[in-house]
Amino acid sequence: MAARIRRVGLPRFFVHLSVLLIVIIWLVPTLGILVTSIRDRDQITTSGWWTAFSRSAQTAAVRLADPSAQRQEGTSYVITGNVFEEGASGTVRAFGVRVQEPAAFEAGETADLGDGEALTVNGDGSYVHSSTTPFEGNRGQRVYLTVATPPEFTMENYQTVVNAEGLGQSFINSLTVTIPATIIPILIAAFAAYALSWMEFPGRTIIIATVIGLIVVPLQMSLIPLLRLYNEISILFGVPSKTYAGIWLAHTAFGMPLAIYLLRNYIAGLPKEIIESARVDGASDFEIFMKIVLPLSFPALASFAIFQFLWVWNDLLVAIVFLGASRDQLVLTGALNALLGSRGGNWEILTASAFITIIVPLLVFFALQRYLVRGLLAGSVKGG
Repeated sequence: MAARIRRVGLPRFFVHLSVLLIVIIWLVPTLGILVTSIRDRDQITTSGWWTAFSRSAQTAAVRLADPSAQRQEGTSYVITGNVFEEGASGTVRAFGVRVQEPAAFEAGETADLGDGEALTVNGDGSYVHSSTTPFEGNRGQRVYLTVATPPEFTMENYQTVVNAEGLGQSFINSLTVTIPATIIPILIAAFAAYALSWMEFPGRTIIIATVIGLIVVPLQMSLIPLLRLYNEISILFGVPSKTYAGIWLAHTAFGMPLAIYLLRNYIAGLPKEIIESARVDGASDFEIFMKIVLPLSFPALASFAIFQFLWVWNDLLVAIVFLGASRDQLVLTGALNALLGSRGGNWEILTASAFITIIVPLLVFFALQRYLVRGLLAGSVKGG
């Protein structure tokens, strides 16, 4: 009995371990994007996001007060002050006077600069620059510092993205494209899936095989022919070819084979007795579909809605081809792609943009994820 329990428990342990690893692999980069998006730009360039909650060391170059601030103390001439600007914070760990050795001396240590000059920089940023002869010139000594700065978080990155970078309009454009492009194929595919599951007509098997075959056809093969067709229709009717209606139809066509396949597997697995009882009671196919099949098929509809929404929301290629790249039509992924070209080094802007991009798909997934497995696995044991 114990051996049987061990045999059953071991596979379950590996399943749980695999799920945990998948969660970690997904969660770590997402957390990294979130933390980086609210960090200060200087800290991003000097330390990784995993050090965001601890002090980070940065190298900075400052110039001490000029010789006009010197005063004589006994036989020495002294210049004092603080290397930090007013309102700035941090702790000096080391300092140096050469760019090749920015951390040559520890904080609080007195550095001999030669010719009777000495410099001491303390941890709080205060310094004492002394010399046995008067300081000359009109510029102060340049000093290189290794400063430990406390973690600093800000929401300015998101304000910059939404306001200055114009992603607000792109966000609206993505919603305008994604919501209809998710609902339309579900409506059409649900009717088709019911017909292919419970209605008898010639050529049904051929249609099912054709639908399954279309799933493996690469999307890129049909982009140019479909765009040429759109252009010819637009010329014929005198309307623009790159419109929201055009991209809705394109996404509907590309998502239809998978939608019909998933929904048919589910609908075909519904109890046959329910359908036959409704027909005996005089219900038409439309009434059976609307009042019985559609409510029972909600898990499958939600499963496909997740797939379709995520694909359309993250799409760039179809949006550029069928909608264009003008500012008033650019979707969110297109705007983010433009930021990669113009703001490639501004990681605080890019990560804030990326996190704004994934917020909506995350909300959709977590709202419908409990239906995902049910919708995918239903019909895998029995089917029509």
